[in-house]
Amino acid sequence: MKYNKEERRKHLENWKESGKSAWAYAKENGLKQQTFAKWVKMEKEEKNSFVEIKTKIPKLSEILIEKGDVKIHIPPGLSSSEMKSIIESLKAAS
Repeated sequence: MKYNKEERRKHLENWKESGKSAWAYAKENGLKQQTFAKWVKMEKEEKNSFVEIKTKIPKLSEILIEKGDVKIHIPPGLSSSEMKSIIESLKAAS
């Protein structure tokens, strides 16, 4: 059975709330354990995909960050603290 992104996200959220191991949650919910383990790994990799760059960026009209089907447009003049706030919000929303 194929699961869409929203179904995977919901299963991962329910698993975290359950307090159970990934293997136990998968088995109890009729999911292939290896598939669920892959979802968990992919989620961890996505959360660790932001890297701080300590360099001066020349004045640009806009910065575009793309990851999969997500595009983030960053306006010029955004401070590093504002950027950090945006990244933290994205982490909390996932």
